[in-house]
Amino acid sequence: MSTDKTPEQPELPPAVRRLWGIDAPRRRGPKPALSTARIVQAAMDVADTEGLPAVSMARVAEALGYTPMSLYRHVANKDELLLLMVDAVADDPPEIPDEAGWREGLELWTRAQIDVGVRRPWMLELPLSSAPPGPHRVRWMDQAFKALRTIDLPADEKLAMIGLLAQHVLGEARVQVESHRAAVQQVLRDSGLPASTPESELDPAAVEAANPWADLEALLVRSAGPGGYPHLFAAFSTWDATASTPPDDEISFGIRILLDGVETYLRRRGALPDEQPDEG
Repeated sequence: MSTDKTPEQPELPPAVRRLWGIDAPRRRGPKPALSTARIVQAAMDVADTEGLPAVSMARVAEALGYTPMSLYRHVANKDELLLLMVDAVADDPPEIPDEAGWREGLELWTRAQIDVGVRRPWMLELPLSSAPPGPHRVRWMDQAFKALRTIDLPADEKLAMIGLLAQHVLGEARVQVESHRAAVQQVLRDSGLPASTPESELDPAAVEAANPWADLEALLVRSAGPGGYPHLFAAFSTWDATASTPPDDEISFGIRILLDGVETYLRRRGALPDEQPDEG
C-alpha cells in the first residue's frame, strides 16, 4: 500500500484569501449594503478625482457615508486596500481575437495595459511589483497566454516573456504620465494660470509642444558639442530633421522593437508555428 501523502498546501495570507473571495461569509437574507468590492470601488473613485495620496480608510469611509470602523470589517487596513486596488484597476482585460497571431495579440495586450496606466496614472503609485496576483490580473495573464497559444514554449518561459512585457508597460506608462504632467504644468506657468485650472481648459497643441521630450533631437544638435559628447555629435552632425521619418506612434514603436527581440528569441528556440527555414 502506498504511503505517499499529498503535500499540504501553505496557508494563504488573509489578504490573498480576501482578494480571491476565499471563505467569504455566506449570509442569508438581503445583501449587505457595504462590501469589500464597494469599498475598493470608492477608493478608486477617490484616487481618480483626488489622487492616490488622498486614499485613506477615513476618506473612503467618508465617501461611502460610513464610519472608518465599518470598513475594517471588510478590509484589514490601508495596505490591504491598496493590494485590492492593484487587482481592481485591472478589471477590464482585452479580449484577444481568435484569429490574432501571437505578435498582434501581444501588441494589443501590451498597449491596453499602457492605456490603463495613462488613463489612471495613480495606478503607477500602487505596489504593483509586490502585490499578489488577483483574479483580474490573472485574467490578463490568461489573455496573454491565449496570444501565445501556438508558440511551442514551456509555460514558465511564456510567463517570463509576459513579465518582460509587463516591465515595459510600467516604464512606458510612467514616461507618458510624467512627461504629460510636466507639459501641463509648463503651460500653466507660461499662461499665468492657477494650478487648479482643469486641463480641459488648456490648448492641447500647447500641451503637446511643451512636452519635455518634444524637441529632444533639436536640443542635442544645439547642445551636444564634440568636446564633451563626441559620439552624440558625430551621430547628429549629419542628421536632417526635415528628412527624418519618426514613428507616428511612439508607444507602438517601442512595443514593436521589443516584440522584434521576442521574435528573434522564438526563432532561435524553434518555437514559432510553421517556421520557414532562413534563406541564404
